[in-house]
Amino acid sequence: MKRAQSDTLGFVPQKDIVYNKLLPYADRLDDESNEILSKIKGNLGRAVQLREIWPGVLFWTRKLSTYMRLYGRKFSKEDHVLFIKLLYELVTMPRLEISMMQGLARLLINLLKKRELLSREDLELPWRPLYELHDRILFSKTEHLGLNWFPNSPRLRSSSKLIMLKLVQRCSVENVLKTLVKSCRPYFSEAATQEMLDEWRPLLCPFDVTMQRAISYFELFLPTTLPPELHHMGFKLWFDELINLWVSVQNLPSWEVHLVNLFARLANDNIGYIDWDPYIPKIFTRVLRSLNLPVGTGQMMVPRYVTNAYDISHVVLWVSSLLGGPSKQTQAQLSGLFNSITSFFHPSNHGRWLMKLMKLLQRLPASVVRRLHRERYRKPSWLTPIPDSHKLTEEDITDFVQSMMQPVLLAMFSKTGSLDAAQALQNLALMRPELVIPPVLEKTYPALETLTEPHQLTATLSCMIGVARSLVSGGQHYPEGPTHMLPLLMRALPGVDPNDFSKCMITFQFIATFVTLVPLVDCSSALHERTDLTEVEREMCSASAEFEDFVLQFMDRCFALIDSSTLEQTREETETEKMTHVESLVELGLSSTFSTILTQCSLDIFKVALEKVFNFATTNIFETRVAGRMVADMCRAAAKCHPAESLKMLVPHCCNAINQIAVNEEVLNEEELDKEFLWNLQLLSEVTRVDGDKLLPYRSDLVQILQLTLHLKCKQGYILACNLLHHILRATALIYPTEYCSVPGGFHQPVSDYLPIKDWGRPGDLWNLDIQWHVPSVEETSFSFYLLDLILQPELQRLQRFAKGEQEMSRDDVLQSLTIVQHCLLGAGSLMPPLKGEPIPELVHSMVNLDETTLYTGMEYDKTRENYRDAICSVMTQLLHYILEHSEDDTKSLFSIIKIISDLLHFKGSHKHEFDSRWKSFNLVKKSMENRLHGRKQHIRALLIDRVMLQHELRKLTVEGCQYRTIHQKLMKDLLRLSTSTYSQVRSRAQSVLFTALGTYNFCCRDLIPHVLEFLNPDNSSVTQQQFKGALYCLLGNHSGVCLANLHDWDCIALTWPAIVRSGLSSAMSLEKPSIVRLFDDLADKIHRQYETIGIDFALSGECCSVAKQLMTTGNPFPEEPVPSEEESDEGLNRQKVKNSEAVEKYKGLIGDLLDCISNRNMPWKFEHIAIGYLSLLLRDDHQLPPPAVTFFVESLNHDSLYVRKVAISAVAGILKQIKRPHKKIPVSSSELCKDCEVIEDKIVAGDRPDNQWLQYNSNKLPHTQEDWDQCMFVEKTHWGYYCWPRKLMMYAPQEEQPQQNLSREEMTEREQIIFDHFSDPVFINQFIEFLSLEDRKGKDKFSPRRFCLFKGLFRNYCDAFLPVLKPHMERLVADSHESKQRCVAEIISGLIRGCKHWSFSKVESLWDVLCPLLRTALSNITVETYADWGTCIATACESRDPRKLHQLFEMLMESPVNGEGGSFVDACRLYVLQGGLAQQEWRVPELLHRLLQYLEPKLTQVYKNVRERIGSVLTYIFMIDVNLPLTQPTSSPRISDFTERILLKLKPLTEGDEEIQNHVVEENEVGEQDERTQAIKLLKTVIKWLIASAGRSFTTAVPEQLRLLPLLFKIAPVENDDSYDELKRDAKTCLSLMSQGLLYSDQIPMVLDVLEEIAGSSSWHARYTVLTYLQIMVFYNLFTVMSDQKAVNDVRALVIKLLEDEQLEVREMAATTLSGFLQCNFLSMDAPMQGHFEALCKTRLPKKRKRELGSVVDTIPSADLVRRHAGVLGLSACILSSPYDVPTWMPQLLMDLSAHLNDTQPIEMTVKKTLSNFRRTHHDNWQQHKQQFTDDQLLVLTDLLVSPCYYA
Repeated sequence: MKRAQSDTLGFVPQKDIVYNKLLPYADRLDDESNEILSKIKGNLGRAVQLREIWPGVLFWTRKLSTYMRLYGRKFSKEDHVLFIKLLYELVTMPRLEISMMQGLARLLINLLKKRELLSREDLELPWRPLYELHDRILFSKTEHLGLNWFPNSPRLRSSSKLIMLKLVQRCSVENVLKTLVKSCRPYFSEAATQEMLDEWRPLLCPFDVTMQRAISYFELFLPTTLPPELHHMGFKLWFDELINLWVSVQNLPSWEVHLVNLFARLANDNIGYIDWDPYIPKIFTRVLRSLNLPVGTGQMMVPRYVTNAYDISHVVLWVSSLLGGPSKQTQAQLSGLFNSITSFFHPSNHGRWLMKLMKLLQRLPASVVRRLHRERYRKPSWLTPIPDSHKLTEEDITDFVQSMMQPVLLAMFSKTGSLDAAQALQNLALMRPELVIPPVLEKTYPALETLTEPHQLTATLSCMIGVARSLVSGGQHYPEGPTHMLPLLMRALPGVDPNDFSKCMITFQFIATFVTLVPLVDCSSALHERTDLTEVEREMCSASAEFEDFVLQFMDRCFALIDSSTLEQTREETETEKMTHVESLVELGLSSTFSTILTQCSLDIFKVALEKVFNFATTNIFETRVAGRMVADMCRAAAKCHPAESLKMLVPHCCNAINQIAVNEEVLNEEELDKEFLWNLQLLSEVTRVDGDKLLPYRSDLVQILQLTLHLKCKQGYILACNLLHHILRATALIYPTEYCSVPGGFHQPVSDYLPIKDWGRPGDLWNLDIQWHVPSVEETSFSFYLLDLILQPELQRLQRFAKGEQEMSRDDVLQSLTIVQHCLLGAGSLMPPLKGEPIPELVHSMVNLDETTLYTGMEYDKTRENYRDAICSVMTQLLHYILEHSEDDTKSLFSIIKIISDLLHFKGSHKHEFDSRWKSFNLVKKSMENRLHGRKQHIRALLIDRVMLQHELRKLTVEGCQYRTIHQKLMKDLLRLSTSTYSQVRSRAQSVLFTALGTYNFCCRDLIPHVLEFLNPDNSSVTQQQFKGALYCLLGNHSGVCLANLHDWDCIALTWPAIVRSGLSSAMSLEKPSIVRLFDDLADKIHRQYETIGIDFALSGECCSVAKQLMTTGNPFPEEPVPSEEESDEGLNRQKVKNSEAVEKYKGLIGDLLDCISNRNMPWKFEHIAIGYLSLLLRDDHQLPPPAVTFFVESLNHDSLYVRKVAISAVAGILKQIKRPHKKIPVSSSELCKDCEVIEDKIVAGDRPDNQWLQYNSNKLPHTQEDWDQCMFVEKTHWGYYCWPRKLMMYAPQEEQPQQNLSREEMTEREQIIFDHFSDPVFINQFIEFLSLEDRKGKDKFSPRRFCLFKGLFRNYCDAFLPVLKPHMERLVADSHESKQRCVAEIISGLIRGCKHWSFSKVESLWDVLCPLLRTALSNITVETYADWGTCIATACESRDPRKLHQLFEMLMESPVNGEGGSFVDACRLYVLQGGLAQQEWRVPELLHRLLQYLEPKLTQVYKNVRERIGSVLTYIFMIDVNLPLTQPTSSPRISDFTERILLKLKPLTEGDEEIQNHVVEENEVGEQDERTQAIKLLKTVIKWLIASAGRSFTTAVPEQLRLLPLLFKIAPVENDDSYDELKRDAKTCLSLMSQGLLYSDQIPMVLDVLEEIAGSSSWHARYTVLTYLQIMVFYNLFTVMSDQKAVNDVRALVIKLLEDEQLEVREMAATTLSGFLQCNFLSMDAPMQGHFEALCKTRLPKKRKRELGSVVDTIPSADLVRRHAGVLGLSACILSSPYDVPTWMPQLLMDLSAHLNDTQPIEMTVKKTLSNFRRTHHDNWQQHKQQFTDDQLLVLTDLLVSPCYYA
């Protein structure tokens, strides 16, 4: 095939779309594609060399992506590589607009999509340009200042709806970039890995945000598909380092997810090359934790566990890549995982975790199937194959399927619907039908019998649909599958039920699915004729005799359904006559199922069915709205399958009936027509939708009926006649397949030659599809034109005479004529050539050709005949103008004309929306029936034919890049006129057609905009309000199409924006009308949302041009266009320069225009705001704002309106960034930085090392003098030097090389002067500060980052020039305790501290002299409202600054944070502020942390709760740096272990005794030292606060230290439910819950168990009880880690069994619950010794009850024997309750044992009763199945036990 093709093409195509070869005109496509491809290569190459990005390059890249949609990758390998290189160069161009970048990136992704086509030898791409692109867009430094607008940056005006939209758009830029990197990754060079590590390793500082960035870069960029011989240059460079990091992180920071995604990808790309075994228990433990399943009661969730949980799709990929291989460890753990979570899938459980579990269930089998496909069926390519040793064996697959079956069967009935389970079953059944299908069938048969549980039926049927193909095709593993087919079909019939919609739909789907796979042919005769059949085949043959029965019964069901849904039955008279949504869905289901059945029938069965339908249709008369449509659909289905036989019966019958009624003349003029007449007309109009060839014999009858009925008076009647006309024309004029049978050629051979049962479930063969096409013959075409001449011609003449005023017509007549015209156009649109007209010149200038390409779609237009499209067009134009002038209120005719204009422009035989919905449903069907295991397009034949048809439609609908001709211009002006007419419905319909047209024709927007703006012009006084609104809607556009107000082009924006603002002066504008106000709001919102910074200067690289030149000079097809000459290239360069300078001019012009509008005194405020909003969008980072605009924004800082002030603050902050003078940076190598000690180069050591010690804060070496300051190397960013040094660190050059500070006014630029003048003016500043210290929204205001940016910019650019003016204000504000005043001064101070980064030493010193007193005052005045703002202020001030620069600040804050002055609250606030500053500094201030800890330790016994909480939080930050990560040195910051030692000494009074710790009560007047115990309790409270706070924040947990505190927590008496609020107890409970969820390393588990055992021996039963709850959670959250350590498992088991015999009843019961949970999640197994142990305990003899004298003391303490006996009973009960949803083999015996104790003393009796009632409750649902596990005697006993004794016996 390929050989032959390469001869006609001249090259070997990479991979073209195969469906093109099956089109009826396939032989013409090779020449067509070659012609288009050579044009694309030539013009794209020219455009790039002539440097014409717009329109040239964009036009032709769009053509390339259309080419790929139509032909696939139909170009040679060398062209493919060149296209990729060219696009790569274009995408990574530095100044490209985002939307262009996205478009080009999508095309590049598409070119790279099939990576098997190009190997690493063919293509290599650099990674750095992509990284720079990614960095520039996603981490833009100027976006937050409003200097760079991406199509979705956060704006000032936004409502919640818009925020959602923004997220979607934001994601789209981000997703495109990510997908782009993903597609380029396989082609990065070998050296790339090392380069990336060098680039990003220095960012790995776990306390810093850069960690997240670095790890996400690793995840995105690191290549993992290198061939095995290059692994030492690939993942081996980083695998150990990163996996150890992952293993040692305990608290799920946000970057851990990225690591998991990276490992999943690595595992999938390198199956068999990495030994994962040591990590497998850890992987599974973390996966289980990540599902966030609830365990035990009262469990606290750590919020970060939910937000940072792993992404299920990556987890699934990882797990499926680990399966197989020699060790088989993964499968064992996977079975363990499913065993432990199975019960969560039971439909009675529900929670937010359920979605995750279902996703896991659905994705995992799909992933394994994908892997199997890759191992066994995929064509080998350059990608590394999986070594044989690690391929999945048959046994592996069986184990996998078995481990998944139980959860999947439970999930079938889940509350979230059965879809996930159905998809899982579909994939599992592909691998092992014999294991999967029988249990599903077992559930399906009973579900089909029951009438009371419809949900069960819908669930099982949707799962059966998933496994249909595996069931029907049988195969050697499951030969008996097909025998279930008929019983299933017959039993499903009752589901066609008029009363239950969802049941009805799923039944239709079920029947249709099975019938599509199976030919319905009676093969029973083969039993006598053939001797070569197997047993199963004989069974299938004899069953197939029932097919006819099935078809007839199905029809009876359908007739019943139709009878019950006639209009009379379902509606009152008054209601609407249209079909409801539900009815139309049922109609669709019914007709498609019935047509599938008839398609798959043998001819004999078909004839019987046809007879039956014919009788039903002709003996009854149906109303035409609901029932009639359904019956007509059934008849149409029959006619489509065998047209000759069906038409012979139906057409003559209908024609006779119609003619008989029409004999009397007056029928034709009746308003309400006879029911029978309408019904026959409807039937006729539907059955003619068949193969046109078969209609020709009846043409005279049909034409006669048309002439009779087209001019009926009754609207319903003539519309049916129009449908008949439409269908006849379509049938004769279009190209379409005529049959969709599952086997080519149908089933009409005798059984002796061809046995249909062999074809059950057989896929279609793509190369022998043998599609029967209907291609219009000469005879059919001439019949179509005969009809048009006969019917369309006279209508057009009538309408033309009416439009000229020569003939009167009533409105109904006009509408009738228009309806006929419209249906002719719809029927024969494909025969009419497109509209003619001259192209409109000079809309844009381009040096390359921008012609449209025409595609052949099987139609040769007959040029000799009249082009009716042109004729209709000219009549419609005249008619439209006539109606608009004489009867504008005839809206129905206008609607019709709008529809006709739309079809004249776009319709060539199919509509876009119909195509889209067919494409969607094709994909759905394909998904539900595809075979992912074998792949290779093994779809059923009907689907493949459908796909070929869709390819044909796609070619018809491809209209991109149409030339804009005069005729289009005329029609669009008409549409514009309609869009601004009087009636709103006419306007909105016309607008939507207009928007579609605008998207179709090249550059037509430029032509139309001036006409739209004419309506907004204030000088144009004749504009009405309707026209004004219409024009605004035209500018707004619809949600999907173009928005005229915001085309990304200077010409258009410079016109539209000022026009929108000026329209505020128009007489038609009124702000009283809410609709107009809303329109302006929407317009402003849309522009703000969609605007992105428009490029001003574009420059193409030389590299780009050389690739383009290569593209023009190599490979086949060779482009005809000449390579540009020198002169042309020079002209291109010139044009580029001119274009760029024109853009600058337009930019300045636009700003000038907007400023003019604003300065107009009459402008309403709303428009002033809109204009200011537009101005704020025009700030950019590559061009400074013109001085007038700078003046305007600075003055607007003191505007009356809050909105304007807000915009101005942002804008001025941006302007200050624009005019900032750049500071020079120089690269410094790491050895120069660390002069005193050598840098460790060869191996990585992170943390505190000698070579980064100089960075840390050291109070002896602070820069107190000028020379110290000069010698000090300041490193501002906190992450440098922690993990390792970069090769070259960019540092600021010395002071003398930096721009000069303190310029005089004369030395400043114009823009600098404007700002300087305003801010030096005391009056201006007074007003400004006044406004800033106003309240905005009471109680909602926060520290504003925008204002901070403004002040930072002022102090950065102008040094301390404004300090003298601002100082008095700051002093005043600091003293005032109002929150808005405090907030204002906090914003100024943080801006000051950050802005003084480059000030000279003397200036900084004097600055601190001012600031320190201010801050002291502020901190003493702090209040509830303001402490958060001050915290933010200090944190912002310290962010990314060297701590040695801020030493005054830190020393001041450290003075004495907790001194009790001002009460506990001020203390807490001071700590909060200090913590904000220190936290920003992370690991660089160990000395300060030590000092703080020393200071705080004596103060830990605080009385006040808020101070305690704050201290707890501060302690977390103090110890944050003490992490236990790989390659990390022990920290020089404070360490937890030393602290714990000291704490434990003070807590000694509590550890020694054995009594429970109760909270102490504070007496108000108590003075002096309290006793040691009370002090210790206060200390303990603070320590608990610290433990709680650190649970969610630190990266690793200090388990050994926490264990030493654990016994204390258990001693605190637990919270009883009725207990009054007691802080200590609540905190202890929370703390235990959090600690028990912690992730443990394997060496920590024995330590924990030792402590728990020790506590289990304690005298307090509360403590013993709590041990059990702790153990439950701890074991589940570390399940696989504990299970991999056998000794630990035995210890846990012993501990639980010991506590079962506790003297305290509550402890015994809790132990039983714990045991049952462990059994349920398969942590412990129910083995013989355990069962024996319990049975022995049960037999303990109880002492005889002594007869007591009345009045004697009742003996309350239970005897030891009773306890032991109770323990035994509890043990048995735990075993029974551990299997809530099934009955294992050991259960019946245990139940019998239990029942013996029903009459024991309490508490035993109670336990037995509870157990039995629980057993009954959980097993009641499926009791029929569970019953089979018991013997008859056992059942008798059970029934006695479970049924409560009858009171009436």
